[in-house]
Amino acid sequence: MSDFTSDFWGIFVIVFTVAGLVYCAFLLLVTGRMKVKSKKTAGQPADVTGHTWDGDLEEYNNPLPRWWMWLFWITIAFAVIYLILYPGLGRVKGALDWTSTGAYTAERDQAEAALKPLYDKYLAMDVKSVAADPQARAMGERLFLNYCAPCHGSDARGSSGFPNLRHRNFLYGSDPEQIETTITRGRLGIMPALGSAIGEEGVRDVVAYVRSLSGLPHDSLKAQMGKAVFAQYCTACHGPEGKGNTAMGAPNLSDQVWLYGSSEATITEGVMKGRHTNVTEGSFAMPSFELRLGAGRIHLLAAYVWELSNSK
Repeated sequence: MSDFTSDFWGIFVIVFTVAGLVYCAFLLLVTGRMKVKSKKTAGQPADVTGHTWDGDLEEYNNPLPRWWMWLFWITIAFAVIYLILYPGLGRVKGALDWTSTGAYTAERDQAEAALKPLYDKYLAMDVKSVAADPQARAMGERLFLNYCAPCHGSDARGSSGFPNLRHRNFLYGSDPEQIETTITRGRLGIMPALGSAIGEEGVRDVVAYVRSLSGLPHDSLKAQMGKAVFAQYCTACHGPEGKGNTAMGAPNLSDQVWLYGSSEATITEGVMKGRHTNVTEGSFAMPSFELRLGAGRIHLLAAYVWELSNSK
């Protein structure tokens, strides 16, 4: 990685760019002084390139028009002036000291200053009132599509490992304040692997019991045995009745909402291996948007998300 941060590449770009401009100018000078015969004079044949078609159709070696040559000189002069004023030669900043980062920051600050009164207006309102405002909902929707849709989907229905935001069974609570806290701080839920602690038989039993909590088909005998395993290893997070705990982000196991799916194989995998942030398995932590969006945008986004699950 140090090869890309050393001075070598900056010098390489300078040499390569300047050499290219000098070579272009050299070609124009040399070719501009060459004289060719563009037509037959005094019985002498005109200069041709040697390319012949259809027996007698020859390509003349005609010079470029002068106006065309001047266009090339103008492009070279423009390149030189540009490289003097703007960054383009390695790490040379340019006479104007312009940077794309600086331009972006200036434009962003200008936009923030223009939108601040609008953000302040909505910040003074509670989330439910903001959700009832058509303009605020439209702004929240655009924020959602830009920042949230890659994980939760453009329709907010999520996918395996990514919550469906159109129902009210949020892992950390669906109250406006809880939603705003989730967006602001992010979330990192972890389900520990229990396979080595309870063994394969214990896993099968507890899976049967978990499926029984939400009325899914199950082996009643195994479910009865799994209840004791659940009480020992799972109630600390999910509660004695499997209702979950929003303070910890532990799912409610007694409803019909499943983050990774409700099949026996999927639940078994979760109990055996646990669930945690793993890019290769398609599971990601909920990032914090506090620094990226700021309080005003987060308030609008929280109102839009809250309205998704309360519009029925």
